[in-house]
Amino acid sequence: MAQNTNEAGAADERDGARTAPAEGRVAVVTGAGSGIGRAVALELAAAGWQVVLAGRRLEALDETARRSGHRTEGRTAVPVPADVTRPDEVDALFATVRERFGRLDLLFNNAGTFGRPGPLEDLSYDDWRAVVDVNLTGSFLCAQAAFRAMKEQDPQGGRIINNGSVSAHAPRPHSIAYTATKHAMTGLTKSLSLDGRPYRIACGQIDIGNAATEMTGRMQTGILQANGETAVEPVMDAADVARTVAHMAQLPLEANVQFATVMATNMPYVGRG
Repeated sequence: MAQNTNEAGAADERDGARTAPAEGRVAVVTGAGSGIGRAVALELAAAGWQVVLAGRRLEALDETARRSGHRTEGRTAVPVPADVTRPDEVDALFATVRERFGRLDLLFNNAGTFGRPGPLEDLSYDDWRAVVDVNLTGSFLCAQAAFRAMKEQDPQGGRIINNGSVSAHAPRPHSIAYTATKHAMTGLTKSLSLDGRPYRIACGQIDIGNAATEMTGRMQTGILQANGETAVEPVMDAADVARTVAHMAQLPLEANVQFATVMATNMPYVGRG
């Protein structure tokens, strides 16, 4: 049966509304100087986002901006050095966004550290705090600042995407600080989702397994397994993670990917490894 012309037009409009246009929208990416943060920043820049690159090392952020090619195309990739564990620097980061662009559409809450691996009984208080301060407190501080901006701006709303990990579901040996913070990230995501409902603030989480970055270099040389053996593990390209984040980011605010898992297909996670 032929489809009614009006029905077809309405269907086309609905299809077009499934993704929001990226051109001119503003994103903050933390940990943008390397790894997954850099890959996501480059993917968003290629899609037309104006991207604020946050991280501790200006030279690394400048390199991400250079690779994006954004400046040469008359758009913007802005490196803003910031330590996410310091409330004053987080406030300054989001003040820069407000002053430069007037609004914020996306926070990719990505900055994180695995910390020093080792037996639980040997983990020092300082090493524990170093991981908690970056992975959990830093993520909270950035999410809080983004939430405030998104609530106050006109039009109201925006999206926060938290970088979780498959460690939010199952630990590796000798990873108690990292695993605890990634489990906590799931609670942060759920609370942000609930508290953001009245203000058109959506929040989702991407749980990543074995993306090839500086942090996962040990996967390719041999890493401790749950059975006590050491084994090389498969990895995937960080660009595959970036494409997933970009998809989550470009949904209209009426739709949300609450949790997504992107992992190397054959890594020892599903089943018994």
